[in-house]
Amino acid sequence: MSAPPLLEVADLEMRFGGLIAVDQLSLTAAAREITAIIGPNGAGKTTLFNCLTGFYRPTGGRMVLHHPNGALALDRMDGYRIAARANVVRTFQNIRLFPGMTVLENLLVAQHNTLMRASSFSLAGLFGLARFRRAERAALERARDWLARVDLLDVADLAAGTLPYGAQRRLEIARAMCADPVLLCLDEPAAGLNARESSALGALLLEIRAEQAIGILLIEHDMSVVMGVSDHVIVLDHGRKIADGAPAAVRHDAAVIKAYLGEDDDAALPPAVAADLRAGQGGA
Repeated sequence: MSAPPLLEVADLEMRFGGLIAVDQLSLTAAAREITAIIGPNGAGKTTLFNCLTGFYRPTGGRMVLHHPNGALALDRMDGYRIAARANVVRTFQNIRLFPGMTVLENLLVAQHNTLMRASSFSLAGLFGLARFRRAERAALERARDWLARVDLLDVADLAAGTLPYGAQRRLEIARAMCADPVLLCLDEPAAGLNARESSALGALLLEIRAEQAIGILLIEHDMSVVMGVSDHVIVLDHGRKIADGAPAAVRHDAAVIKAYLGEDDDAALPPAVAADLRAGQGGA
């Protein structure tokens, strides 16, 4: 891996009673790269994200983020500090916008911590001090910039819950970017999108990788998106890593095909099923 490591996970374990959801998992994700985490349903992908972002405290192992301000042990941090201090930001499988707020307000909420610091926790804001006014203007500019990037600037004043599904997906990514992530964790961002929207999503992720110089972790079942944008693919099955490498190599890995399709060979499978696994071959 040519890029420097951003995230290092070693022997990670997450147990729920007798169930082992993540089993001695080790992986590395690089800065300035898109690392896809794929696998069948129940493979442990979202559980991994929940550990990384502080929703779960793992029962074993280490998670180290090489933050620009110094290495941080995510497994030892309180959950709320992982976003605020480590700048690990995520989206979810199910859309979690504030539907009654406007599109613009959703992006301002993402900058709440920055604005609160600038207001000296409300004092400067209460008296309208110049420092807070500057921070407020910067937050608005940042929000509008990201709305323009995801083609939502013209609906900035509409309630977020009134947007079409695909637009809400884009808004979630814009909101995450307004939180100034060092590591962006996207949980099935292409879920429910049509082919045109999925293609636009892939282009957006490549733009973020190129221009923002952050690491992106991507959980996704749409193989055309995965193979089209990923620099590195990690495959999980029953909480264990079964493949790790470049998209072209992972696509043809026998263990991966077996995990997804239940066969060592996909020759006898329905064409649509086999094509889904091997989609995006030309873009990897």
